[in-house]
Amino acid sequence: MYRLSRLKYIFPLGLFISLFLDGSLSSVWAKFFFSYPYSMMSELVLLWLVFSYYFEEDIEIPLIPFAALAGIVFDVYFTGILGLDIFLFPLIVELTKILSRYFDQSFLTVIMIFFIDIVVFVTLTYWAYLLVGITHMNVGDYLVYTLAPTLAVNLVYFVILYWPIQSIYTWALKQKNPKRD
Repeated sequence: MYRLSRLKYIFPLGLFISLFLDGSLSSVWAKFFFSYPYSMMSELVLLWLVFSYYFEEDIEIPLIPFAALAGIVFDVYFTGILGLDIFLFPLIVELTKILSRYFDQSFLTVIMIFFIDIVVFVTLTYWAYLLVGITHMNVGDYLVYTLAPTLAVNLVYFVILYWPIQSIYTWALKQKNPKRD
């Protein structure tokens, strides 16, 4: 179960900050993120969930309920209705768990799995929006103008935030296991 530790406060705080920054960065850098024909989606929530899965070690953070809660907040705050993210965030956490079984944890494998997570998340979002008529973009335009820029910006986030967030988790876990360096 979710044991009392520094992580009890750090994980939800980081999730809240990533939710806040996803919207804020999209708003502040709208001219950069959404300059026609390109469209980039900031996915810091997914990044935080993936990092949490890898860095939490043996402390059991209930990632699926937190991912669903983040999806609810994301949907209500950004779209005004409960929708796709309430299902996709937990799905991506499960995908990360499945993929991580086949690889040792290293920077390269974690970035590769995050790359796959982003592709799956953004593609499922595109298909859902195409299905309900929110977008009419063809697959080629989607790949060039949405998926590629989204991957680029999120992989930059990954590279910049990997070691600082790993350090935060290491610091938080030292309370539980002081012998760990």
